[in-house]
Amino acid sequence: MEKYLDSDIQFLPGVGPKRAALLKRELEIATIGDLIRFYPFRYIDRSTIQTISSIVSESAYVQIQAEVKTSNFTGKRLSVIVSDGTGDLELVFFKGVKYNAERLQPGKTFVFFGKPTLFNGRYNMVHPEIDNADPDKPGVAGASMVMTGVYTSTEKLKTSGITGRVMNKLMANAIRLALPEVEETLPDYIIKEKGLAGLQYALKNIHFPADAYALKKAEYRLKFEELFFLQLSLLKQKFIRSRNEIGIRMPMVGDAFNKCYEALPYELTGAQKRVIKEIRSDMMSGRQMNRLLQGDVGSGKTMVAVLSALIAVGNGYQACIMAPTEVLAQQHFANISKYLAPTGVKVALLTGSTKTSSRKEIHAGLQDGSIGIIVGTHALIEDTVVFKNLGLAIVDEQHRFGVDQRAKLWGKTVGGVPPHVLVMTATPIPRTLAMTLYGDLDVSVIDEMPPGRKPVQTMQITEGKRAALWRFMKDQIALGRQVFVVYPLIFESEKVDYQNLENGYETIMNAFPFPPYKAAIVHGRQTNEEKNFNMSAFAAGRAHILVSTTVIEVGVDVPNASVMVIESAERFGLSQLHQLRGRVGRGSDKSYCILVKGQKVSKESQKRLDLLCETEDGFVLAEEDMKMRGPGDLEGTQQSGLPVSLNIASLAKDGQLLTDARNYAMHILEKDPALETVANMPLLQELRKGKYNINDYSKIS
Repeated sequence: MEKYLDSDIQFLPGVGPKRAALLKRELEIATIGDLIRFYPFRYIDRSTIQTISSIVSESAYVQIQAEVKTSNFTGKRLSVIVSDGTGDLELVFFKGVKYNAERLQPGKTFVFFGKPTLFNGRYNMVHPEIDNADPDKPGVAGASMVMTGVYTSTEKLKTSGITGRVMNKLMANAIRLALPEVEETLPDYIIKEKGLAGLQYALKNIHFPADAYALKKAEYRLKFEELFFLQLSLLKQKFIRSRNEIGIRMPMVGDAFNKCYEALPYELTGAQKRVIKEIRSDMMSGRQMNRLLQGDVGSGKTMVAVLSALIAVGNGYQACIMAPTEVLAQQHFANISKYLAPTGVKVALLTGSTKTSSRKEIHAGLQDGSIGIIVGTHALIEDTVVFKNLGLAIVDEQHRFGVDQRAKLWGKTVGGVPPHVLVMTATPIPRTLAMTLYGDLDVSVIDEMPPGRKPVQTMQITEGKRAALWRFMKDQIALGRQVFVVYPLIFESEKVDYQNLENGYETIMNAFPFPPYKAAIVHGRQTNEEKNFNMSAFAAGRAHILVSTTVIEVGVDVPNASVMVIESAERFGLSQLHQLRGRVGRGSDKSYCILVKGQKVSKESQKRLDLLCETEDGFVLAEEDMKMRGPGDLEGTQQSGLPVSLNIASLAKDGQLLTDARNYAMHILEKDPALETVANMPLLQELRKGKYNINDYSKIS
């Protein structure tokens, strides 16, 4: 039997070398098998014929059967008037003009399919698809298919003739030739237990559905398979690791923990207590902890980090807390020092700008064990930093660290046993995404706010209200408060954006002249020294206003700042807006977040701004953000794309199915962790193909 699945796409009838090069470049389709796994993103019902008089909107595709009345060729444009007895419709062609003029002769009848647009009070249709009418079935299209798949395309593909219709033809050829070779990827018992359609049936009906029911079955089968293998791959790594990886056993809580806990000025929230319990049981278990701690801005993650570090100290080990920036490291150090005051545990700070003399002392203290907790930036990973016995590594905002950087930290082991790992993030990640990005980490969530945090009042204004905004800022500054003003910086238009930032800074200098006002500016083109100097001036209260790009998004804590002004707010993603808003409301004063929007705001952007004004729950916002933008660019610049490409399932829409697939994968691995039984051989084979190998964000040990 010929092998079609793996053969080069150019050998599929209708493709050839030129089209093959395009399909490879534009859609990453290299083989006939790739094409079969390239699914439609929606379907069009081609079973009914509408009358011209019944066309009422521009939104839906319509199919009409009509006779050509006149054909008019002017310059590069062909205009054809057709009629079906209920009305006339103009068809417009800018491409293939000559061919269509010859084909569409007056008096001939065709089936036309396309999207109507309203122009000068009349509907027309640009570049409709054209089929010969079937004389035996006057009411039904000549197209044999009832539901036609619509595939993702690009301008280049369309202009080179790979239209939707051509794509359908190629797909029909691929299915005809290669489908018989497709082998089942799931064992029989899973297909039976889960009531799934067979793979060949699913692939045929996803492209050419027999009817709506067949399409539903095909979709369910393919989505389940994709999510199931994704979770199986992640969980298998986790199962193997949790069985193999010995961790440092820390049975005690210790004196320092108790002293710190008793001296806390306030009661911990229920969520903080629950998370500390989870961490404590990991550290006692004798297995290495690999836990992700998610908590919204201000939910009290630092406190959890301190108490976890003290458990390590109480068992005779050291802990390190690694932050992505110097400002954040300094801030952690200041907060942690306060908490540790009653405990007598020695804490130190190590960053790129630590002076050589202090550096030597710190190195010595880490080596002899007199420093119990070290806070720092990636200066902590340098080879010169040697611990006496590192028992716990805490990484804040871990997506800012590269995998290699982290690996160096885990290399600093005690007798070859890796430290426990706690990863913290303030970016709320929807549960479905966390299960995928960090699928082999245990996830803890702090989902309640400490008492006494006042909600931040969020409002939207347009450019026209600028004068009122300046007055409001002046009133707040008169009350002794400080103000953030943030400008978007989107890489594509860097020059323009810096121009906006500089102009914005000048406008503010004019509106808030020195004296009495003082404004500082921070952006990515400054040196670290400049950035730190200006940030510190603002943090210490020497500047009233900090104008910046989004560099302040992570972790800067200025309790006295009570106003966040976000310029061109419509250009930010929801998660980013929420992160920025979290910079204010950290003190005891009433705080405000003011979204300044341009004159023209898209529907989508307006929905984002409205949502932000409605809720402060980061998890609700993250879920909505994912539904609106898709999971790929959820964290904007921090995370391009997912670690694995999903062809058909959607993390935004298929959350329930993902949970089901994960639980089922777990159930299988509990009985057969290495997938060694005969029944599970197909699973092992499928995983070995490597397409479920995840560039895992959580591969931290």
